[in-house]
Amino acid sequence: MMNRLALARDISGLAAIPGVETSVNGTAAVCDPLGALYLPDAGLLVVSDLHLEKGAAFARRGMMLPPYDTLATLTVLAAVISRYDPKLVVSLGDNFHDRIGSRHLPENFRALIVEMARGREWIWINGNHDPDGIVDLPGVSSDEIHYAGLTFRHEPKNGLQKGEISGHLHPSATVRRRERSIRRPCFATDGARLLMPAFGVMSGGLDLRHKAMHGLFDKGALIAHLLGRDRIYSVRFSSLLG
Repeated sequence: MMNRLALARDISGLAAIPGVETSVNGTAAVCDPLGALYLPDAGLLVVSDLHLEKGAAFARRGMMLPPYDTLATLTVLAAVISRYDPKLVVSLGDNFHDRIGSRHLPENFRALIVEMARGREWIWINGNHDPDGIVDLPGVSSDEIHYAGLTFRHEPKNGLQKGEISGHLHPSATVRRRERSIRRPCFATDGARLLMPAFGVMSGGLDLRHKAMHGLFDKGALIAHLLGRDRIYSVRFSSLLG
């Protein structure tokens, strides 16, 4: 899997690469190589599964992780916001890695979010890691929203859901390239719904062929837009490695 922590240290290359155009239930969208989705007609930027303060949450439980995840994730987020200058940002849940993450967020990180949110609306969708919403941050919290003809929620509902954009499952996919198998986070869409990759730099991934993905997509129409080191690679589900 691409090391998103390393990506945060040198994002200038990917930040210059164009996204891949797609549509969700008839709504135009752009899959950005940094892992965000942009809806140009609505001026709406979507990210999912930031898992901010993951290192701090593990530290509170006596397990040490590198303490750089929040700054790295916010660095990538600032880059993608700068690129699109959206009117509205929607963060699709698991914004923080645990219930108290936003309450204990260091002031320097809080200031970074305040600056990113200046002059725009911000909606924090509640996730399973942070069901109680956010504390002392710009914007509002909601379990789900309906906007621009689409439904934004953290966990995808079972069955085929037209117009749903969700996260939670951290989709990834594996392809063969130059006699090697390569696994990458991905956007997954069959044109009716879209599943977002995890945006947090220390978030893992779940393969699109995992049983948790069963029944979510029309597999004949399903395309994985993989986040590569130099571009987004769009691959049909039938061409992915199992």
